[in-house]
Amino acid sequence: MAEASVTLGGKASSLSSSTVCAVAAALSQVRIDSTALDRLSSSSFSKKATTATTTSSSSNHNITVPDFLTLEESRAFLLVLLNSLIISNAPSRTPLVLAETLNSNPSTFRFDDADLVTEDELTCSTLLGISAILDHHSAALSALADVAAAFSCEALKADVAAFNLMDSGDGHNSKEEVGVAADLRVLLNGSKSVGKEKVRSVARVPKVHGSVREHAKSVHSRMRVELNSGVKSAIGSEEAVCTVLLPLAAALRELGECSLGRAKSNLEGIGGGDLKLGVGEIFWKECPVGDGLSSGFNKAVNLFLGKEYGKFAHEVFVLLGLVWKVVAWEVVTAVAVLEAAELNEVIKGAKENGENPKVEENSKAEKKKKKVVLGKGTSSILALFKERLQSRGKLALGTWVADFLSFLDLTKPEFNEFLLKVKDVVESNESRRLPKIPKGTRDFAKEQMTIRKKAFSIIEEVFERHGATALDTPVFELRETLMGKYGEDSKLIYDLADQGGELLSLRYDLTVPFARFVAMNGLTSFKRYQIAKVYRRDNPSKGRYREFYQCDFDIAGTPPEKMGPDFEVVRILTELLDELNIGEYEIKLNHRKLLDGMMQICGVPPEKFRTICSSIDKLDKQSFQQIKKEMVEEKGLTAETADRIETFVKEKGSPLALLSKFIQEGSDFSKHEGASEALKELEILFIALEKSKRIDKVVFDLSLARGLDYYTGVIFEAVFKGGTQQVGSIAAGGRYDNLIGMFGSKTVPAVGVSLGIERVFAIMEQQQKDQNQMARPTKTEVLVSILGNDLTLAAELAGELWDAGVKAEFLVHKRRTKHFEYAKESRIPWMVLVYEQEVKEEGVVQLKDLEANIDIKTPRTQFVEELRKRLYP
Repeated sequence: MAEASVTLGGKASSLSSSTVCAVAAALSQVRIDSTALDRLSSSSFSKKATTATTTSSSSNHNITVPDFLTLEESRAFLLVLLNSLIISNAPSRTPLVLAETLNSNPSTFRFDDADLVTEDELTCSTLLGISAILDHHSAALSALADVAAAFSCEALKADVAAFNLMDSGDGHNSKEEVGVAADLRVLLNGSKSVGKEKVRSVARVPKVHGSVREHAKSVHSRMRVELNSGVKSAIGSEEAVCTVLLPLAAALRELGECSLGRAKSNLEGIGGGDLKLGVGEIFWKECPVGDGLSSGFNKAVNLFLGKEYGKFAHEVFVLLGLVWKVVAWEVVTAVAVLEAAELNEVIKGAKENGENPKVEENSKAEKKKKKVVLGKGTSSILALFKERLQSRGKLALGTWVADFLSFLDLTKPEFNEFLLKVKDVVESNESRRLPKIPKGTRDFAKEQMTIRKKAFSIIEEVFERHGATALDTPVFELRETLMGKYGEDSKLIYDLADQGGELLSLRYDLTVPFARFVAMNGLTSFKRYQIAKVYRRDNPSKGRYREFYQCDFDIAGTPPEKMGPDFEVVRILTELLDELNIGEYEIKLNHRKLLDGMMQICGVPPEKFRTICSSIDKLDKQSFQQIKKEMVEEKGLTAETADRIETFVKEKGSPLALLSKFIQEGSDFSKHEGASEALKELEILFIALEKSKRIDKVVFDLSLARGLDYYTGVIFEAVFKGGTQQVGSIAAGGRYDNLIGMFGSKTVPAVGVSLGIERVFAIMEQQQKDQNQMARPTKTEVLVSILGNDLTLAAELAGELWDAGVKAEFLVHKRRTKHFEYAKESRIPWMVLVYEQEVKEEGVVQLKDLEANIDIKTPRTQFVEELRKRLYP
């Protein structure tokens, strides 16, 4: 078979980490493209002139291989230097010398015939050569580490609940952690060997292995750029490369320590004293079990801090080698656990020949041992191992271990073939192709739905207490209905594909559809609530979704009493948050006219009012200096105007106290007509809230500047203050007197509030976790348990309960434990235990109160009445 070659200098030629590794391992020859050869040949006669020119510079040097490099690193360094010289197009015969040297595969390197090169070319090529090897090897190590962890899970009978990690689409989970968990699920799919043992080093696998994947990909992305940039473009390359290598080194150390923990646990679990002793003896001699991982990492960090970047990369490579040995030993020890019986049988012949006297023969019990059932992935990979090892015949234990470790040597071609087969195993498994949900969306399981239904019930009860009627509107609207209503947030509207008819968009909120409904139907007053999903093309993050519920309450119409609807809407918000019992919160409140007055007083041009308000609205997430930079550099405000704005937006405090300060004669606001009108309206509102005993929940905050274009009066926002969760705003609203009129009808003033129920759900779910509570997933009161296989009896008894209005389920199974497990899992308070013979011969059934652990025998004909008496006393 022809030897592989790497071509440099051609139009489509580029250097990759994998090709660097192939040449570094002497698995590929180097070929310079003919066009590059022409350039180099034309200048080769001028060697003396070139040398004379280059030696005049003190920064030029003879090519020498740094003495700290391994042979593999040295060859990588020379290949990167060769590629860099070709890219630079400098007239030199050095590339020819380097290519010839690499292809002759010497053990030492001399370059007497080569031209001088710059110090930058030498140092940068050293770093990039080692980094290319690290890039390639870290990706391979990541794959092997997942295989090792999967085998350890089965060897240790570990609880693998940590691998149930799914991409929730809300940014809560690391993509790489989710990927690791998915791959482990594939490898272990169908395994009967995993169990319920809580193993910390197994539970850490998604995070530790995910971190290696993440940082290995960062190194790979950086190397794709740097390997083909040339020295002229390499200013800052060393720092850029090393800043991605450092976190990789930290991740490798964690991987090694985590893998070592599992390997030691595997060693303890090897069956058979002599087998365990034999493997252990080799393990403690050859596996890096001391502080080598930590000391290697610390040495690398010190070199990084000292800016000795080439040596730093070398030490990271050394660290990777140590971690590789640990991971390989994890595989060996795990397989030794899983194949203990077979291993003794394989090694038996060697013992009989006196080759391995320490290995015991298989006992009768071991021979009869039930075959372990591995996962589809791990069993396929184990078959690959066994195929390789059994081809060598019966081995002494030491030889078996050495051969196994040799097979896992990443520098050998057969290991790359093995990795490709592992990739095929993972990708061909059907469970790998499980469907996913879009980012920014969620599924809700039974426990979550229980919480949601309870919350919706409370919300509807509060809304209906205030005389509102329910409304439902289409999930999509005409695009023209939504556009121009949300200011800068209009870019977040989901447009639907044009089907050759109307231009449509998914609703962004429930307020605009409500306004459209009022205008379309010619209503002049309407108090309604709506609980429905809305859609925003936002970047998913914690507490921020693309599909979510809103719970809206709005009052449209001109009230007989000024500020009456505004008061009621704020009052409703306090009732909602109190009755949902989420914990401490505050309602920040401001007035749109007050904001506009502030803008005018500070000297903001009228056409910039809305865009500056949009910037101010970010003050809960960013410092004023960041906001100031945005207002000045991006939105064209003067620094003096921005500083004036700062004096206002810092005002925050008790509503009545701050109001008193603003209405004082001579204040800036008192001189402004619009601001004065806003303060009078706020005075009415604050006094009403005080009389209603709700003013303590409200904070007057001039930095609140709701970004939506349609607000005209009072604006407010509720913020969760309790616990450690950072969920931000949980409700918001305000007055919008002109929105309904925008649809071509007469103006109908309105005010409303919208509850961000998804964030409220997150708080309620976390509270349950913190309190170690579990919501009942069903309302089932009775489980009819037929201990047999008579479905007709179950139908008869359960039917009687349903007819009597009792919430019941039935289960037909011969094993008593199955019934109790189901009742306990579903938290069903009562059971009707029905033994087929007993009910036929004696005409009785047994009622069981699970909470009180009381058994009651009752006639079959009276069991419904008896249960009703106890359920509904």
